[in-house]
Amino acid sequence: MGVVNVTPDSFSDGGFWYEPADAIEHGLQLMEQGADLVDVGGESTRPGAQRPSAEEERRRVLPVIRELAAAGAVVSVDTMRAEVAVLALEAGARLVNDQSAGQADPDMLRVMAEADVPVVLMHWRGHADHMQERATYDDVVADVLAELRPRIDAAVAAGVRPEHIAVDPGLGFAKTWDHNWTLLARLAELHALELPVLVAASRKTFLGELLADPATGERRPPASRDAATDALSTVIALAGAWCVRVHTVPATLDAVRVAARLARG
Repeated sequence: MGVVNVTPDSFSDGGFWYEPADAIEHGLQLMEQGADLVDVGGESTRPGAQRPSAEEERRRVLPVIRELAAAGAVVSVDTMRAEVAVLALEAGARLVNDQSAGQADPDMLRVMAEADVPVVLMHWRGHADHMQERATYDDVVADVLAELRPRIDAAVAAGVRPEHIAVDPGLGFAKTWDHNWTLLARLAELHALELPVLVAASRKTFLGELLADPATGERRPPASRDAATDALSTVIALAGAWCVRVHTVPATLDAVRVAARLARG
């Protein structure tokens, strides 16, 4: 899954693809490089980010989704708003990636069910402006599993087909860096949910911290974390993930191919 952030303030590439034409060009490039899905989002979820209005989110994503879908891309819409999801699906999106797993908008699960499309439900404890206050766990893997199960049940109860659901452990969302590493080390345990697993680790801050300059302690900048992301994509794929969500495709695609070959024995 290639990422198209149509935002001015995303942690990694905010502002790069803010103009529709730039976002469309980037999405087409991701598709040409081998992305199976192109994930278009108009709301930054970096820690501390403020939400855009629904009108602004629509303005950002709908022209991009429409053009990418018309060009043959399989587009997912990254949104927590049901009204945006409805319009995105009308514009040609074919998957809804809701980082709140239906908690941010009470209409979202109904919309997912009525649309009868694949969905991604992410582990989530609150919006970006206060989520890190809730990064407390007894056992982060067990707790993430325990909190995802009722969201899956709620989606199925709303009419979403079980075979249409994938889950995301929500790296960086109400998680410390240690929580992220623990989830990655024990990623195979998420298969207890018996659903496809999507992992979004690309360029995240915990990688910047790992790769910090030993002399100054300064974190590695987001755009310089791609090699680490590619290495992590191999590990994620070997753990049996269904999908990796990344900012750059070619090297991660190679990593996934290597992992797939190793998995065949």
